[in-house]
Amino acid sequence: MEKKISVVLLLCLLGTVNVFGQDAKAIVKRSYDLMRGASSYNEATMSIVRPKYTRVLKFKSWAKGTDYSLVYVLSPAKDKGQVSLKRESEMWNWMPSIRRMIKIPPSMMNQSWMGSDLTNDDIVKESSIVDDYDHKVLGEVAFEGESCYRIELIPHEDAAVVWGKIISLISKEHGYTLQNKYYDEDDELVNTETMSKVKKVGDRTIPTFYEVVPADKPGHKTTMSMDVIRFGVKVQDSFFSIQNAKRVR
Repeated sequence: MEKKISVVLLLCLLGTVNVFGQDAKAIVKRSYDLMRGASSYNEATMSIVRPKYTRVLKFKSWAKGTDYSLVYVLSPAKDKGQVSLKRESEMWNWMPSIRRMIKIPPSMMNQSWMGSDLTNDDIVKESSIVDDYDHKVLGEVAFEGESCYRIELIPHEDAAVVWGKIISLISKEHGYTLQNKYYDEDDELVNTETMSKVKKVGDRTIPTFYEVVPADKPGHKTTMSMDVIRFGVKVQDSFFSIQNAKRVR
């Protein structure tokens, strides 16, 4: 009898783990879809803060699904016209000053974008937090006055991703992400990303201000304000071509 009870209990526990794991992925997918949408257009202001200076960039971007993204730098003048383009598994940078299109290898996806604390991968969202990671709900915590799921994301062994682990706080009520902690392969904290200034944007309510703080660089941070956000924009796949990246304005 004890053996039968143990087997039943084990099966129940395994079933709970599977369901719980599926719930975690569903929570992450809901947040990802909410923050990104099927297609979108954004205008943003980025401030790169350093101990001795602050550098401000403005850019606009278009995205479609998980395969296409294009970011066009508006200012400062010396950087205007630079483009970061993602097409499926490839990333390209158009450098108007030398009139060259440069392909970014996978090994450089974790490099800084425009001198900020964000990586190339962060900007074009090359990796998918839904498909490239296993998800697990670690518990529930209060953060910035909201009850949040605390979710661990561990990359698949064959996934071409930058991070060794991500810990996310996702609002239980609203579904948006309020914080991400990014760790390297040695489980050392690299960056903490916090989202705030929640606003209603079209048919959804989302954070519109991001702050990224490196763990080991005192006085360094990058903030990004989403000044204009539109979801459900009509944009063709052909918009995200290498040829268009050279002439987009």
